Amino acid sequence: MSDSTRELIEQMKAQNPGEPEFMQAVAEVVESCSAVLDRHPEYRETRMIERMAEPERVIIFRVPWQDDHGDFQVNRGYRVEFNSALGPYKGGLRFHPSVNLSILKFLGFEQIFKNALTTLPMGGGKGGSDFDPKGKSDSEVMRFCQSFMTELARHIGPDTDVPAGDIGVGAREIGFMFGQYKRLRNEFTGVLTGKGLDWGGSLIRPEATGYGCVYFAAEMLATRNDDFHGKTCLVSGSGNVAQYTIEKILDLGGTAVTVSDSGGFVHDETGIDREKLAFIKELKNVRRGRISEYAEKYPSAVYTPVDPDLDHNPMWDIKADCAFPSATQNEINGTDAANLLANGVMLVSEGANMPSDSAAVDQFVDAGILYGPGKAANAGGVATSGLEMAQNSMRLNWPRDEVDARLQTIMKNIHAACIDAADEYGTPGNYVNGANIAGFLKVAGAMRDQGLV
Repeated sequence: MSDSTRELIEQMKAQNPGEPEFMQAVAEVVESCSAVLDRHPEYRETRMIERMAEPERVIIFRVPWQDDHGDFQVNRGYRVEFNSALGPYKGGLRFHPSVNLSILKFLGFEQIFKNALTTLPMGGGKGGSDFDPKGKSDSEVMRFCQSFMTELARHIGPDTDVPAGDIGVGAREIGFMFGQYKRLRNEFTGVLTGKGLDWGGSLIRPEATGYGCVYFAAEMLATRNDDFHGKTCLVSGSGNVAQYTIEKILDLGGTAVTVSDSGGFVHDETGIDREKLAFIKELKNVRRGRISEYAEKYPSAVYTPVDPDLDHNPMWDIKADCAFPSATQNEINGTDAANLLANGVMLVSEGANMPSDSAAVDQFVDAGILYGPGKAANAGGVATSGLEMAQNSMRLNWPRDEVDARLQTIMKNIHAACIDAADEYGTPGNYVNGANIAGFLKVAGAMRDQGLV
């Protein structure tokens, strides 16, 4: 790292104290783009990275609601509208107790580059609340969502900011928020994505992040004349991303052997087949149960609860060929990365946002494995959200095969853009640099053209 790059990172840390997740994301982009700044001094002179790292707007608001016992509750709501150089702000809403400004700024910053890679006209943003939907009744979730949208509605719109779902925000929550927006604004418009198929949603949208992550991995494997046949895969998480990652791995001839939630993980060495996957979908999407029930139903599986005293996750210490971290940020640390490499993993494709910490990323890159960072590998979700926006604008729905074909094409193009940018700037095969540079160049060009805004 050059002295100027180190100085820039330290300067930005001083401007954003107490925001470790955000600074982790910023530091990665700054390091990747140092060669770009050397070749294009005009971007350094106009402080392009500093401008990108400062949100255009941050909205913080209270969300009061009433629980089923009649007691009053209050949570904090956020929307970080980060960059609109390429189009309306686009990014999910996360409802989880861990939500804070640092996490949402990191997610929104990553979204800028991810959305740029899709080639679709979308800016970057993110939002959410520290509300926890787990254990809440449908009525409580509805009342919270209505209160949340009552404030958020004044800041969003189909040509301004189009939120989607994220952790804790699925079809139920999107439906409640869409209904409240429609009620407040007297408009039926594509203001949210991830909508139900009967009222403006897109086919393939629930599957898109998981499918896209596997499509990206398949492109990486193809660079080494390889494919998924016979590959053993580790998958974390058990929500939409993990479920459809497993489904597409099965489609392409691989086998997933793990799945997890916040309580622990399951290792099924016989493989998660389609019957078992159907059980996971029913367990998580309908009953909202715990993944430990999988091991109760299938004797071939072993459940390991989370041990907070460990310095690593035992799930990443299982022999495998590929890993798909699909749960949350920083779930793979340096010890986990070393275990993955020692156990023969030769491909990591990130379904979650920044699931590998800096020490883990360094190990993957240094080892020369196929490593697809989240802003590239999991861009299929927001890409299909963009396709949903297009369908809403045209007042029509494309068939499943057409949306899936468009998704596959987008993931191929993202892979090619990463490869080309990495080659152009002297780090061939480095998908981290390739993704950051390709995204940066597109957004920087648009910001340059639009003046000092």
